[in-house]
Amino acid sequence: MRPGAAHEAPKLAQAHSTTDAPEPKRPVIRALPDGLVNQIAAGEVIERPASVVKELVENALDAGARSIAIHIEAGGKAAITVADDGVGMDAADLTRAVQRHATSKLPDDDLVTIRTLGFRGEALPSIGAVSRLTLTSRVAGSPHGAQLSVSAGEISQPRPAALSSGTQVEVRDLFFSVPARLKFLKSDQAETTAIADVVRRLALAAPWVAFTLKSERRTLLDLPPSGAQLPFSGALHLRAVALLGRDAEANMRPLGLQREGLALEGLVGLPTWHRATSRDIHLVVNDRPIRDRMLTGTVRAAYADLVPRDRFPAVILALAIEPEVVDVNVHPQKADVRFRNPGHIRALLISAIRNTLEEAGIATASTLDARAEALFAAAPSAPNPLPAQDLPQSPTYAGFAEQGAGQQTPYQTPYKADYTHRATTPRMAALDQPSSQEVRAKPVAGPGDDYPLGTARAHLHDTYILAESRDGLVLVDAHAAHERLVFEALKEGLERDGLAAQQLLVPDVVDLPAGQADMLLGLADVLRKMGLGLEPFGEQAVLVRETPALLGHCDAQGLVRDLAEELADGATGGAAADRLQRQLHKVASSMACHGSVRAGRRLKVDEMNALLRQIEATPAASQCNHGRPTFLRLDKSALDRLFDR
Repeated sequence: MRPGAAHEAPKLAQAHSTTDAPEPKRPVIRALPDGLVNQIAAGEVIERPASVVKELVENALDAGARSIAIHIEAGGKAAITVADDGVGMDAADLTRAVQRHATSKLPDDDLVTIRTLGFRGEALPSIGAVSRLTLTSRVAGSPHGAQLSVSAGEISQPRPAALSSGTQVEVRDLFFSVPARLKFLKSDQAETTAIADVVRRLALAAPWVAFTLKSERRTLLDLPPSGAQLPFSGALHLRAVALLGRDAEANMRPLGLQREGLALEGLVGLPTWHRATSRDIHLVVNDRPIRDRMLTGTVRAAYADLVPRDRFPAVILALAIEPEVVDVNVHPQKADVRFRNPGHIRALLISAIRNTLEEAGIATASTLDARAEALFAAAPSAPNPLPAQDLPQSPTYAGFAEQGAGQQTPYQTPYKADYTHRATTPRMAALDQPSSQEVRAKPVAGPGDDYPLGTARAHLHDTYILAESRDGLVLVDAHAAHERLVFEALKEGLERDGLAAQQLLVPDVVDLPAGQADMLLGLADVLRKMGLGLEPFGEQAVLVRETPALLGHCDAQGLVRDLAEELADGATGGAAADRLQRQLHKVASSMACHGSVRAGRRLKVDEMNALLRQIEATPAASQCNHGRPTFLRLDKSALDRLFDR
C-alpha cells in the first residue's frame, strides 16, 4: 500500500456515503437520429463483407435473376459489385429501397407465410449507412435506367443512367463511417474465403442460376446454369460436381422423399468420403441456405457410427416445407430457422439419410482406391523375391502354387471358427460354417463368380484378407469388418427384445477409477438390456456376473474398463430418447470391438469367404463403427498401370 493510503480510505468512504451522495438525474428517453439507427441495424445485419454479398445476392435471386456476377476488391473491404439480370427497379423504387423497413416482399403484410429470401427491409439502408453505396437499375421496356447513391446514410436524388437490364449494386469503402469495425475484420484472404463460401452455398441452393465470382483479376467461381429443363435433383447433381469436384459424382448418392406436406431432395456422401470440417454440410430450407445447429447435429447423428468422430460427412439437403410451420425470422442474418415440430424433422432427416446409405449397398469412397494405387506405385520393389518353388505352403497360401499349375484347389479342411457359435441373430447367421464334407465337395470359386468382394485367396499378416474379384483385387481388414458385423447384430438384438446373456461361472471383479463405477451402475438397466450384468462391489469396483452371449468368451475386465472410458468421455445433450439411443449404440460399439476377429488370428479360407459374404449382406459394413474403411479395391486397370501393361 502506498504511503498515506490508509488515511485516505475513510475520506473515500465518507465521500460515497448515502447521506452526502448527490441526487441521480432522471434519464431522458429520446429518439435516436436516423443515421445512428441505421448504423445499429447495420451492426446486426452487416457483420463482414460476406454479409453484404449474401444480402445482395439474395435480393438478386428474389428479383428472378438467372445470372449473377460478383466482383470484389481487397476481400470486399474496398469494393463489392453485384450485377444481375432480374426484373429491375425504376427511380421511385430505388428511392424507397434505401429507406428502412421498405420492401416489395410482403404484399399482404404477412410475417408467417414467407416465400422470399429477403424481406426485412434493412439490408440496403444498413449497407448505405456504413459504406458508399451506388444502385443502378433498369426495368425491362424503360428507355433508360436510374441511379441513386447513399454515403454514410446520406441519400442522393435518383438520376438517369445507362444499363442494359436488371440491377447493379456497388458497395465501396465498407465501414468507412465506423472505422472501429474495420479493426475486427480479418485479412483480405480470409474475407475472400468467407465470401466464396457464401456464394457456394447460395449457388447450391439455386443450381439453375449462373454465378461468377471474381477477386481483382482472378476468377474464383464460374458456374454456368445447370439447366432449367432438368429436375432439381439433376441440376443439383451437376452443381455439386462443379463445386465439390469430380469425386462428388462417384461418392454421393441421390436422396428423395415426399411425406406429410414436405419434400426432401439432395445428395448424400458415402461415409468414407469425409471431411476435416463441416464446410460441406449444405442445408437449404425453402430455397434458403442456412447454418442451423439442430439440422447440422441431425446430419452428424445420422452418420454417428459411420464416420470418425473428428470428421464430417459431405451432404447437400434441400427441404421444401409449408412456410407456416417454419420461422425464418429468428435471426437478423436469417442463418437459423425454427420448426414447429423439430423432432419430426430430425427423425425424417436421419431415416432418409440412413435409408439412402443402405440403398447404396457395399461401397467405399473412390478416393480410397486411388490412394491405394498411389501407395502401391510408390512402394519399393523387393530386392530378392522368393523363387516360385519357395512359396509358403500353409493352408492359406497353398492354392496359389497349385492354381499356377492350372489346377482348381478345393477348400482346405476347415475347423469350426471360434466366433461361429455367436450367430444368434439373422445378421450373424451367415457366419455359420458348412460341414467339412460340404466344404470338400465345393471347389474354390474362380474370379468369374460374381461376388462384389470376390473370393478369398490369402490371409496377409494375420490381419488382411486378399480376395480376387471379377474386376481386380479386394483387400479387407478382417477385424474392422467383423467389428461392424457384430455391432449391427448387437443393434438388431436391441431393437427386438434385448440381447441374451451368458452367466459367468466365476464373477469377475473390475476395479475402476473414481466415479466410473457409480456411472456404470447408474446405467445398470441399460447395460442389462445389452446382456451385461453388473453389481456394486465396494466403492470403486463392479462385479461382472453376465456378459452378452453374442460375444462368446470375451475379456470381461477389458470390456467393462473400455465401456467406462467411452461413456465418461461421451456426455452429450439432446432429448432423453436420443441420449439413451446414443448410449446404447456407444455401448454396443465398444462391445463389438471385444467380440470381433482380432488381428493376429489366422483365418481359414472358408472363414474368410463367410466373412466376405456377410460384409456384402450388410450395407453399413463398408466402414467399421469407428468410421474406418473395412476394404479397398484395386481394379484390373489399376494393376495394369502399376506394371506398365
